[in-house]
Amino acid sequence: MTNDSVLNNGLKMPWLGFGVFQIDDGGSVEGAVRTALDVGYRSIDTAAIYKNEAGVGQAIKDSGIAREDIFLTTKVWNDAQRDNSVAQAFEDSLERLGTDYVDLYLVHWPVANCYEATWKEMEKIYQSGRAKAIGVSNFQIHHLKDILATAEVVPAVNQVEFHPRLRQPELMKFCKDNKIQLEAWSPLMQGHLGEESEIVALAEKYGKSPAQIILRWDIQHEVVTIPKSATPSRIAENAQVFDFELSQDDMAVLDALDQGKRFGPDPDTFDF
Repeated sequence: MTNDSVLNNGLKMPWLGFGVFQIDDGGSVEGAVRTALDVGYRSIDTAAIYKNEAGVGQAIKDSGIAREDIFLTTKVWNDAQRDNSVAQAFEDSLERLGTDYVDLYLVHWPVANCYEATWKEMEKIYQSGRAKAIGVSNFQIHHLKDILATAEVVPAVNQVEFHPRLRQPELMKFCKDNKIQLEAWSPLMQGHLGEESEIVALAEKYGKSPAQIILRWDIQHEVVTIPKSATPSRIAENAQVFDFELSQDDMAVLDALDQGKRFGPDPDTFDF
């Protein structure tokens, strides 16, 4: 397997990226992103609501790595959908990031009575060329069907909570059938790895960390994954997932952990 997924418009997206949710703006996020870039990550995922786009942009600028060599994702927040200010929200994100384009722009949540109109605004942004790809986040099958019914541009990505306790096989199949790349947020189950004896046993078997086992499982399922850490050693460790492969039997062991268990909000009942 190569280190990149090819999206439905031909754009290459790294299988492994670095997430910055809940990392404070300023020195904290700048240090984390610089560490990630220094150890080889080339995909950074942020969002307007994380309030750290400025720090992410500064870290990219200070890294010395050419902008075109970094895959940068951000997301439009729910208030902008409700206010019908998606276009302005995108401009504001670009300004904070200090860039004139993003590689991927996502609808952060499927806000009821808004997300179909939001998608039309996203299509305009894509057609402007200032987002190389557009997609969604936290969309269930029925949300995707709603926008596909009138879409001129099929979402390139659907970023959802995905881990061994929440595998969402029906959603995975729907996305694959419609050439929508599935991407995992919270792949490491918000730190609940140590509770899973099967994961710990596989880590010992392969001489890897539990986190590396899960991230490899994601990638072998052809799911893009964006682990987050503010700890330099963990940031580096999480990147070391391309030098081993899980057997099909061991993939099945992890698949069998699925309980439909969410650690984050439910896309059908969130209230923010």
